[in-house]
Amino acid sequence: MFALGIDVVRNTFRRPFQLREFIQQCWFVVSVTVLPTALVSIPFGAVIALQLGSLTRQLGAQSFTGAASVLAIIQQASPIVTALLIAGAGGSAICADIGSRKIREEIDAMEVLGVSPIQRLVVPRVLAAMLVSVLLNGMVSVVGVMGGYFFNVVLQDGTPGAYLASFSALAQLPDLWISEIKALIFGFIAGIVAAYRGLNPAGGPKGVGDAVNQAVVITFLLLFFVNFVLTTIYLQVVPAKGS
Repeated sequence: MFALGIDVVRNTFRRPFQLREFIQQCWFVVSVTVLPTALVSIPFGAVIALQLGSLTRQLGAQSFTGAASVLAIIQQASPIVTALLIAGAGGSAICADIGSRKIREEIDAMEVLGVSPIQRLVVPRVLAAMLVSVLLNGMVSVVGVMGGYFFNVVLQDGTPGAYLASFSALAQLPDLWISEIKALIFGFIAGIVAAYRGLNPAGGPKGVGDAVNQAVVITFLLLFFVNFVLTTIYLQVVPAKGS
């Protein structure tokens, strides 16, 4: 899998670039992920806002509910939600597509004809997963913050001015950058794992189904581990605002 990732990076800069395939895969991944991602991001933002609102009320720090909610949504929830939907919906579809081509021996036929399946099939799909991950991460951030604002102000009788004003108290621009970097890396991981399992299925249609299940599970495990590593590095490198 690591070797496949290196091959994808190397073949990304080879010509000709499969622009048409890349656009088609972007549209395909968006079509299967945008609606579930939007629907999932609303309760995520609501749960975070409600939990933090209750906690800050107990501590007597209601004015920092907005800042804490935004930090939790943008830094952690948004890239995780995006990655889970990219892996669960987009990655499984990519794995099934490549796996079906493999058992029909289309991949072998391409290699016989001198066409690189990695450059022709894998690279556009991985790049599409990365691009859509970054775009969906922005959408999840906006929808999650709006959902958190609504539930905090309406259900917990929070003050709209305090919620909005506290943004600048704790949040800073690097929080958004680490969120987008996480989404980019998570999209790369989801695409690589899906392509690897699709290129190496067991025999027959059942093997493709098993490969799809394995791809989703492996991606989830890697995502949470990589998220822990990136968060640890970020908190060590970028000092908290006001510290």
